[in-house]
This record gives sequence, structure tokens and C-alpha cells, in this order.
Amino acid sequence: METRVAIIGIIVENPAQVGALNAILHEYSQYIIGRMGIPYHQRNINIISVAVDAPQNEISALSGKIGRLEGISAKTAYSNVTSGAAE
Repeated sequence: METRVAIIGIIVENPAQVGALNAILHEYSQYIIGRMGIPYHQRNINIISVAVDAPQNEISALSGKIGRLEGISAKTAYSNVTSGAAE
């Protein structure tokens, strides 16, 4: 199955949803290349970027599940890099 490399930008405004967010990320951990989180204390938010290599439908499902969490926003940027299968 063809996979794509993408980055999901996540803004956490509701810290009560962090457990649910981590559960979703764990569910898709096989596709995650890496993640970086930055606490922005002045604005009382957290900024997270997650790099993935996954089939298009899995990336969309992951981003959609994250975006449905109350107080969490997610946007995805796709690269043009594809492969036959994630390694």
C-alpha cells in the first residue's frame, strides 16, 4: 500500500484532553516517525508536531480524530514523498 509523509500540527488549548490525545497517538504509533511538543506558557497552550509515514486514509483518520477533541485543533501538511510501504 502506498504511504505518504506528512506532518500534523496540533494546538492543545484544553489540557483536560491530553489523555485522549495521547491515546489516539498511541493507536497510530506504528505510523509515527517522531513528535515534538512545545509548552507555550504565556498563552497557556501546547504546540505539538507529529511526523508520520502512513497511507493517506490513515493520516486523514488520525487528523480527524484529533480535530474532533474539544479544545484541540489539528492541521495536516502533506509532502509529495510517497513509497510502496512504510518501513
